[in-house]
Amino acid sequence: MGIDLHMLEWARAQFAMTALFHFFFVPFTLGMSFLVAFFETIYVKTGKEEWKEITQFWQTIFGINFALGLATGIIHEFEFGTNWSTYSWVVGDLFGAPLAVEGIVAFFMEATFAAISFFGWKRVSTGVHLSATWLLAIGSNLSALWILIANGFMQHPSNEFGFFNIDTSRLEMTNFWALITQPVAQVKFLHTISAGYTLSSLFVLGISALYLLKGKHKDFAKKSAAVAAAFGLISSIFVAVIGDEHAYEVANTQPTKIASAEGLYVGEKGAPIVAIGIPKNLPAEEVKSNDEAFVFKIELPKMLSLLGKRDPNAYVPGLKDLIKGNEEYGIWPLKKLAEIGKEAREDLFKYHEAKKVGDEAAAEAAKADFYKVIWEDKDTGVKLTKADLIGYGYFLDKNPDLIYPPVPSVFYAFHIMVGLGFWFILLFLMSWVAIVKGTFEQNKFLQKLAVISVPLPWIATSFGWMTAEIGRQPWTVFGVLPTAESVTPLALTNVQATFFLFLTAFVILGIAELKILFTVVKSGPKGAH
Repeated sequence: MGIDLHMLEWARAQFAMTALFHFFFVPFTLGMSFLVAFFETIYVKTGKEEWKEITQFWQTIFGINFALGLATGIIHEFEFGTNWSTYSWVVGDLFGAPLAVEGIVAFFMEATFAAISFFGWKRVSTGVHLSATWLLAIGSNLSALWILIANGFMQHPSNEFGFFNIDTSRLEMTNFWALITQPVAQVKFLHTISAGYTLSSLFVLGISALYLLKGKHKDFAKKSAAVAAAFGLISSIFVAVIGDEHAYEVANTQPTKIASAEGLYVGEKGAPIVAIGIPKNLPAEEVKSNDEAFVFKIELPKMLSLLGKRDPNAYVPGLKDLIKGNEEYGIWPLKKLAEIGKEAREDLFKYHEAKKVGDEAAAEAAKADFYKVIWEDKDTGVKLTKADLIGYGYFLDKNPDLIYPPVPSVFYAFHIMVGLGFWFILLFLMSWVAIVKGTFEQNKFLQKLAVISVPLPWIATSFGWMTAEIGRQPWTVFGVLPTAESVTPLALTNVQATFFLFLTAFVILGIAELKILFTVVKSGPKGAH
């Protein structure tokens, strides 16, 4: 296609900036919607006005975030049609379906019940209002479901729910149910929403601790902290459990991602997890052992094999294996994949040329070769065709190191996310124990820990997103459509102009959001109404 690499990098930078800014609001919305529902449920059950005050205060904070989350999400989706129109055209039938459902069902569900929940306190009955609050929480989380189904397809496309149509040169859906139940999307959804619950719980716990440190709104703070600590402890433990399942899915569908996240260059039986380390940025083919790929590292023996294969002695392929191949373990070399992908592209070209001149026999022969089965799993019946490897054809005779993401970036993003995740479990556990014992109000050290930890979940979720998306490179649709072939052929100046336009808008919106948020928190529960 001849895309200017500078333009491609600017387009990627703009998309990353928009996604990261949007993702600052998404997890907070997911978790806070349920916390507000919990608070209101307690109010309805007890009939105590203090719980209504608690509900309305946190609902105010939720509303500030909710509005900006919607606005930035719309900008994000428009970018698929502006900077990534080639991607949208090729995969639109598959990728667009879950986004359409999200827009039609979840978005309108959110809008309808948000109006009742925010403005219906004196206009509808208590039961109707509580129902609207719960339905708003469910609608918000359903939005995440459909978006992550679409993202799951990008992470792990499968001919179980779609195929490459040789007539249209586009990916088309064949099984909507298989698309929405794909394991990669489901574990990604559960991991994302539970991370959101952890984030919002720590925010509520931290603000409650701040009030206790200042000696303000003590009863409000203790009650808010109790709910947040309980929800946060359950959520943070679930994040770790489902994160393990997520890593298992990644290890078996995106081996280059898990190898990059652990700095595994050379495949090993009983492969360890690097708990702490400083990786070097080396070409995979030059690395002779995993030890030389690190400045230093501390390992947990056999844990990567257990995590990725559910067997502590199982073989986990490294980046070098994924490039050069490993016949013993049935891993095809990149060169073979690229040659098959090139043949698929040639079949596609031959088919359309034969169609143009009316040579049906040649067209059918090219089509048959295009969909030729080249591998089949005898246990599951899953088949791999030449068409499924068409994306690899772009990498023939190119630097093999282009086929995997930058190791240090993915390694650090993954390990920071995991490390913070375990800190959240510990913090919630200490807070919950203190609350149950009745010592949380007096424990100033624990309160300070909660306050200074408030920004950390945003860092963890951002690094989690970076692990998923940088780790998928160089693909927009893993193994099918390279990032360099997905971009719109725009002039560099156009992309740069919109980048700085969005950057300016996001800075202004971010400052406004923080100013409003700080004002509400400073005023406290009574000053919020």
